[in-house]
Amino acid sequence: MPTADRPVYLRLRDEIVAMILDGRIREGDALPSVRAFAAAQGANPLTVAKAYQSFQEDGTVAVRRGVGMFVETGAAQRLRTSAQARFLREEWPDVARRIRRLGLDPAELLDQPVG
Repeated sequence: MPTADRPVYLRLRDEIVAMILDGRIREGDALPSVRAFAAAQGANPLTVAKAYQSFQEDGTVAVRRGVGMFVETGAAQRLRTSAQARFLREEWPDVARRIRRLGLDPAELLDQPVG
């Protein structure tokens, strides 16, 4: 599903997942406060709270009352595995078709500069 078609809370969740996978937030670290993250993203705090709730439900974070939400041990690997499966299921088929259509060599693509 293209990013623009995803609900806002899932896009916010995706941003936090990226922060965890990139190592900007590590296991044991606190997530940004709901208010701080909402302000940084230009989002409604209730929408951020919904994204954070999804992390609680899947065991990615633990709540420490009065302190915040903290990334659980093993969360990064679980998130990476889930993101890989989603990429292969939702994005890779279109990417692979486009690579074939354009006659590109996949091995050479990995050596190309990104961005």
